[in-house]
Amino acid sequence: MSERNKKSGYKKPSRASGDRSKGFSKSNKKPFAKGEQRYKKPKGDPLPSFSDEVRLNKFIANAGICSRREADVLIQSGIVEVNGKIITEMGYKVKPNDTVKYDGSTIQSEKKRYVLLNKPKDFITTMDDEHGRRTVLQLVKNACKERIYPVGRLDRNTTGVLLFTNDGDLTKKLTHPRYEVKKIYHVELERPIDVEAIHALHAGVELDDGDFAKVDVAEIIADSRNREVGVEIHSGKNRVVRRMFEAIGHKVVRLDRVKFAGLTKKDLPRGTWRFLDEKEVDFLRMG
Repeated sequence: MSERNKKSGYKKPSRASGDRSKGFSKSNKKPFAKGEQRYKKPKGDPLPSFSDEVRLNKFIANAGICSRREADVLIQSGIVEVNGKIITEMGYKVKPNDTVKYDGSTIQSEKKRYVLLNKPKDFITTMDDEHGRRTVLQLVKNACKERIYPVGRLDRNTTGVLLFTNDGDLTKKLTHPRYEVKKIYHVELERPIDVEAIHALHAGVELDDGDFAKVDVAEIIADSRNREVGVEIHSGKNRVVRRMFEAIGHKVVRLDRVKFAGLTKKDLPRGTWRFLDEKEVDFLRMG
């Protein structure tokens, strides 16, 4: 094994539990702990606002009455009241304690939900499938009465961390390339990889569509016979990890996302879900 591999911060994960998702070290310490690149607030425009106030059209849409565009029409028609006053102003903001009525009936905005799934194989990340294939929504259908949506995508054969929410502002932040949200993957390859190929991933490779991509961090996992790699990226391109390895002549046989935006699968068996706690939600909003 090369000196680079001996110095790797990774150790092959324990498989005693039957789930390869426990992390890159036997002690379950988070991977890339040494020199890990953490999320930094981007320069330029501020992050999306997470104040308690919300635009009236969004409040109506979140209550399930109609779309935001249709809500604008309702507001302009004069059938929406806030605290007993008819509101026709576009952009009017509603406070948490305001009473909103539509056509004489009080409406309530939908409660924000945040659900973390440890996705198994053979489930596609879509709301429904015309071919009758199993979807990730079937795994979280009993989580809450609110309609939640996956944040980003994992392809059918990729396992691991997948977040669901009905918080559109947070979804936008976590999926927009500008915010460079970090993801960490455990990659298993069909054949051994060498250090030169790892260097190529750091330098950047041309994908099958002519686009360019590179990893933030890639290291061969110790004791894996050079067939397993830990990869940290911030790119949100479709199937980017598989495509990067294909570009250097390596086929990925197993791909597991072990971390997304700081969220991990610790104590979450494959195919199960849990709600995020308040601290985790605050971290996502402020990160």
